[in-house]
Amino acid sequence: MHDLARRLRRLPPSCGPVRLVGVDGHAGSGKSTFAARLAGALGGAPVLRLDDVATHDELFDWTGRLLSGVVEPLSRGTSASYSPYDWRTRRPGAGVRTLPPAPVVLVEGVGAGRRALRPHLALLLWMDLPYEESWARGRARDGAEQREFWDGWTAAERRHFAADPSRPFADALVRQIPGGYEVLPGPGATPHGRPGVTEGDGSSALR
Repeated sequence: MHDLARRLRRLPPSCGPVRLVGVDGHAGSGKSTFAARLAGALGGAPVLRLDDVATHDELFDWTGRLLSGVVEPLSRGTSASYSPYDWRTRRPGAGVRTLPPAPVVLVEGVGAGRRALRPHLALLLWMDLPYEESWARGRARDGAEQREFWDGWTAAERRHFAADPSRPFADALVRQIPGGYEVLPGPGATPHGRPGVTEGDGSSALR
């Protein structure tokens, strides 16, 4: 991931001193795994998981809380604090997490590239896996006990992306390939475009 990490470090700050990078895609598309690997390549960059912000009652209606609780503090160069939602007990968790204004902060989850957040992003990455395959992977991962939740989730995700799509604004598309990831210019890239990069677990090369 090191070539991509170097590119991100060279971007101008987008949220106060922070380069806020969104990792969006359908549920089950591999956002969490990719973001964790990218964070490691960035030397331990902080990662905000939108699963910690959303709730059963507000699967996608968390924009105000994200802007006031996370974006505004980071834009001032101060740490943000939040209580991760507990999906089992259906209430905020007891602990508080701190998100420091690091040079690069990753925001991963469905809706990370939403309209209200894009002005604060230095770059938007889209996990380019079709929703049918993404949802099938997610359902297989979570098992039969989450079948009812997934039925409700897929309907909510369809509505969200119909009203507020992310992929058309993505600067880069991320595709999983054997041994790593391929990063290609996205629909929202600048007119001059950004070079595609093949990101492996070892070396990477410009395409």
